[in-house]
Amino acid sequence: MTVEDRERLEAERLRTVQQLTSLSRDFDAVVEASQDSNADDEHDPDGATVAFERSQVDSLLQQTRRHLDEIDDAQSRLDEGSYGVCESCGRPIATARLEARPVARTCIECASAGR
Repeated sequence: MTVEDRERLEAERLRTVQQLTSLSRDFDAVVEASQDSNADDEHDPDGATVAFERSQVDSLLQQTRRHLDEIDDAQSRLDEGSYGVCESCGRPIATARLEARPVARTCIECASAGR
């Protein structure tokens, strides 16, 4: 594809790595805060909140790691020459879609149809 595609993916990767770093710090802070407390998640009124925060940050971490994997896959497709080609119908994926979602594997029509 184009230099812009590569730059877009590299920028998306950098942003995602920064987000992953920030979320990791947040997760560590939540865990550290709960270790400094004698609170029992089950019996402490604030325990449920701490457990919820830890679970929420962990979910965001997992989601961000999956997105990083998607970016790596997109970069591989770019290297192979298949980036920007719908995996379902084989037609080109619109530039606007790739700008909005650089890791897109399908065109709008196939994504809307659930393919």
